[in-house]
Amino acid sequence: MNISEFKTQAHLLVDWMADYLENVGDNPVKPQIKPGEIKNQLPSVPPEHGESFTAIFEDFKSIIMPGITHWQHPQFFAYFPSGGSEPSILAEMLSATLATQCMIWMTSPAAEELEEQMMQWLQQAIGLPSNFTGVIQDSSSSATLVSLICARESKSNFGINKSGMSQSPVYRIYSSSHAHSSVEKGVKIAGFGSDNLVTIPTDKSFAMDASLLEKAIKKDIANNYVPLSVISTIGTTSSTAVDPIESIGKLALKYGCWHHIDASYSGTALILPEMRWMSKGVELCDSFVFNPHKWMFTNFDCSAYFVKDKTKLINTFSILPEYLKTPEDKLVNNYRDWGIPLGRRFRALKLWFVLRTYGIKGLQEKIRDHIKFAQWFKEKVETTPGFELMSPVSVNLICFRIHPLGVNDETELEVINSRLLQKLNGSGKILLTQTRLNEHYVLRFVSGQIHSKLENIITGWQLILSASQEFLSR
Repeated sequence: MNISEFKTQAHLLVDWMADYLENVGDNPVKPQIKPGEIKNQLPSVPPEHGESFTAIFEDFKSIIMPGITHWQHPQFFAYFPSGGSEPSILAEMLSATLATQCMIWMTSPAAEELEEQMMQWLQQAIGLPSNFTGVIQDSSSSATLVSLICARESKSNFGINKSGMSQSPVYRIYSSSHAHSSVEKGVKIAGFGSDNLVTIPTDKSFAMDASLLEKAIKKDIANNYVPLSVISTIGTTSSTAVDPIESIGKLALKYGCWHHIDASYSGTALILPEMRWMSKGVELCDSFVFNPHKWMFTNFDCSAYFVKDKTKLINTFSILPEYLKTPEDKLVNNYRDWGIPLGRRFRALKLWFVLRTYGIKGLQEKIRDHIKFAQWFKEKVETTPGFELMSPVSVNLICFRIHPLGVNDETELEVINSRLLQKLNGSGKILLTQTRLNEHYVLRFVSGQIHSKLENIITGWQLILSASQEFLSR
């Protein structure tokens, strides 16, 4: 493809992209296909000769698009949203065009310095103390793993990096029973073993019980285990429960544990001063992460990770072969030493575009709207016969179920709600997901999609109400 053809096709693609964003609501939210339908349309061997871009793009539209779940659909209420705002998309196009490698300052000075400034902007925007330093990771899963390895090396005086874990004590890691599954994955990858992840029971709001955390730590010390790290959550995946950050932070200090806060989704709400009750005590933690690629309208992947002591982070991951040494090393941040991968994409660019396009006031307005939408939906659940709210609503996730009169068997209730979910998602008009809270099967409704308006929330509720009648009128 020459530059002239590139220009022609790029214009056509941008037109298609704009049309897609404008009309995404016309698509079924979830593709109406069966497993294997897409793959069966693809040749089993790679092409011998090159094909025209026009032919490839036509196949994209006819083969790939029918198998896409439309995360930007205004009736997408599942999982947590994937931020795909227009300024973020355009910045991602620029980043792809530059194809820059952002591992050290010299490979892309603007990328390093923009990232440094964007992390300072985010630190100010969500009210983190000024002694925290930030770096962009690809995901919260990576950030959690980074924190676990930092905790390991800090506790061992960086000895495990050199000699391995064969002579080390048995380290224990603590999280609530509702912490994200990436915690267990990180514990495995970091070499601790999943048997040494201690899950702490939660209270009635599904937040970690700090008194039970201390009991677990004391018990481990009595059994000659070494408490290493506590991972708390601001906004669990199942219900957006908020752990008591301040109490946990004090216990972590008392027992010499690294305290990592996972605020992957709900952390964006901290740009609202009235929501900072969730982060009371954040100054006590060692590391903190939230994902602009969820609720801050920034394309995946972009995870904002902050540490109180960047020296521990750098000493844990720094490796300096001769071919990466540069004269500026002592004057700049070489972010290849701030995480697991050496290679890094230019993620700061899309953050810059998003923050400048919306401004803090614009972001606050949209986040407040999403929280208001959730309160509207919550009120409908609480006031409609046959519906049951299953957890407190801290931000904009509502956990609910239908509970027909006279049906009290939990197995039967699960079957009813599972069938309701299948009916809703099978319609192509709406998408929800499920979770378990106190062994109850419940439905999750998230009002954080960037293109959703109150009218979409109302439509979503009406679809749920209509589909529920079959089960409520038995």
